[in-house]
Amino acid sequence: MPHFFISTNDVNNDIIAISDAANFHHLARVLRVKIGETLYLIDENGIKYKTEVIEISSHTITTKVVEKFKSNHSLGLQLYLAQSVIKTDAQNLLVQKATELGVKGIIPFLSDNSVIKEDVADSKIEKWQKIADEASKQCERADKPVIFKRQNLKEILENDEYKVKIACVERSQDMTLKDFLKKNSQLKKEKVLVIVGPEGGFSAEEIGMFEHYNLPKLGIGKLILRAETAVISALSNVIYEWEDE
Repeated sequence: MPHFFISTNDVNNDIIAISDAANFHHLARVLRVKIGETLYLIDENGIKYKTEVIEISSHTITTKVVEKFKSNHSLGLQLYLAQSVIKTDAQNLLVQKATELGVKGIIPFLSDNSVIKEDVADSKIEKWQKIADEASKQCERADKPVIFKRQNLKEILENDEYKVKIACVERSQDMTLKDFLKKNSQLKKEKVLVIVGPEGGFSAEEIGMFEHYNLPKLGIGKLILRAETAVISALSNVIYEWEDE
């Protein structure tokens, strides 16, 4: 069973009352938990609680803490993703897999070759956050990623909050992502933003923007990958090279 996110405010002398609508519905109506069953809960500080269900009412599931400990199921890297929105099913999969890989947040943007309109992308933010929340529960992450509001590429490139920005491009590469990561391992403690384009790749103008802002243009392999595959490959490379054991 996945764990469920709670607030420390829900904990009172080793008794945890689960009354928020989403968690209650999932537990009571979908999973049909019963008194005596074990539930795993986790708070915003990454404290995980092994609990036993002791009471179920019409709106609340009450549990008693059996054991609690600090969860280590979170990525040590401050890894973020800026990604040009793609078609719905592929985008949903992308959000799910990026969450499973441990990103702290996803910034959606529209690039010159995007096929999704602005209003459509904006209307999906809440849904993508729900997908990320559910994926976090399923893979027992100690934290949940944030799906940020849509930005444009210029805003992303000018954001100094991210000390390391990596642009993954199909052509006009300066070096491979693998070589960049090996040569710059001293940067792994910084906030890292991986930027991935749409199915059609970045336009010449966008490549020019990377050059203007002195971003390295990095390749992730000899093959041309689908956008969602490129995201998984790029994030996996960063995690493999920079995540501490």
